[in-house]
Amino acid sequence: MTDVDLLIRGARVFDGGGGAPSVADVAVRGDAIADVGPDLALRAAETVDAEGLALAPGFIDVHTHDDAVVLDPDGMAPKLTQGVTTVVTGNCGISLAPDPRAGRPAPTPPLDLLGGAGAFRFPRFADYLAALRALPPAVNVAPLVGHTALRARAMDALDRPATDAEIAAMRADLAEALAAGAIGLSTGLAYPPARFATTDEVAALAADVAAKGGLWTTHMRDERTGVVSAVAETIDVARRTGVRTLISHHKCAGAAAFGLSATTLAMIAEARKTLAIDLDVYPYTASSTVLLADFARDSARVTVSWSDPFPDAAGRDLSAIAAEWGVDAETALERLKPGGAIYHQMDEGDLRRILAFPPSLVGSDGLPRDRRPHPRLWGAFPRVLGRYVRDEGLLDLATAVAKMTGLTAAALRLRDRGRIAPGMKADLVLFDPERIADAATYEDPTRPALGVERVVVNGRTALARGALTGDRAGAVIGA
Repeated sequence: MTDVDLLIRGARVFDGGGGAPSVADVAVRGDAIADVGPDLALRAAETVDAEGLALAPGFIDVHTHDDAVVLDPDGMAPKLTQGVTTVVTGNCGISLAPDPRAGRPAPTPPLDLLGGAGAFRFPRFADYLAALRALPPAVNVAPLVGHTALRARAMDALDRPATDAEIAAMRADLAEALAAGAIGLSTGLAYPPARFATTDEVAALAADVAAKGGLWTTHMRDERTGVVSAVAETIDVARRTGVRTLISHHKCAGAAAFGLSATTLAMIAEARKTLAIDLDVYPYTASSTVLLADFARDSARVTVSWSDPFPDAAGRDLSAIAAEWGVDAETALERLKPGGAIYHQMDEGDLRRILAFPPSLVGSDGLPRDRRPHPRLWGAFPRVLGRYVRDEGLLDLATAVAKMTGLTAAALRLRDRGRIAPGMKADLVLFDPERIADAATYEDPTRPALGVERVVVNGRTALARGALTGDRAGAVIGA
């Protein structure tokens, strides 16, 4: 007869709160942590010797575009091999549901980051969540509904502000999504389909989210030379509506914007004195999204990540393709659409400043549809723990773990995740702090991370000795 299902002995336990670790045993019964302490006198169905290893809450990827891939039984290897046990989907205004096509033959970019027309098969947000629950997924999913998806459903043309009637239609779809289980709303105001949305349009939807206690995440209107104004707009919406706010993948892109993070972080720090405003960051100086000419113009280098008309272009630099075709880069970019790219456009100093900012959270912003994805899809979390903690000392390990777990759970109001303590859900990652590192590179972007030994999702082992088990114990979760 056993007392618990799993007993992890002698790990250095980082509990997700940011404090110093302690050497302890962690016992799991069912889907929850049963006990934490030294030398627990318990009989277990399975015992793991974790001497010399670090045990943390499962990492929470606060910024993903995993909406479609979580429906693939084998699709979460990029996240589980990093130690991620929970993903937040529906970011940047882009969600798989409700179906945004509204009679169009294909999803309007950037909605096609998630897939082609066949991926968008859920008329209502509730239909999408029902499909997820039926699997279940391999990781926990905290879903957002995307403003661009709502806009595309409500409007015949997206290159203008919405009318009152169209905003009312968006609010109705938003209400259905929130009632079904969406944790909030995301906006992608930098993208053409949402660029013409007024601040009032955004605030009208954000007020509805606030009334339900939900979260608003935003890919701001400008992450380049207008980033300061964009932060000001975000703070204005938060102040007007009272909505909990998360600034997505905060960055200062393009050489003319380098250094502006000193100003934006000061603004955010001041706003946080009276408002619930958080931010996330990924640990790379290149971004990735659909093919956009204005993004390319601000980049030192552009590498194609996928192209429907020219699949073999994936992995090639835009400049080389343009030279081969005898055209300028912008003409080549237009020919490659629909497609995506990696844009080398940020400064390491800004990245380090944002990552070290005490409230910042870690997200991957990985794009699983891409044929040659940005390496952040497979490497974001180990890159922080390896490069920026162990190798460079920008953060200590306990602080970095908190940015991936406890702080993130608090921002999302996931009350039973993100910490190692009795009664919390048993989402856990066991890793070697001396070996953990990202292996994915721009040249070879799908290499699994190093040093992750075991991953537990809701009490069940999803990865053991670095290999996936195929067990799927994820759930749809929310605040």
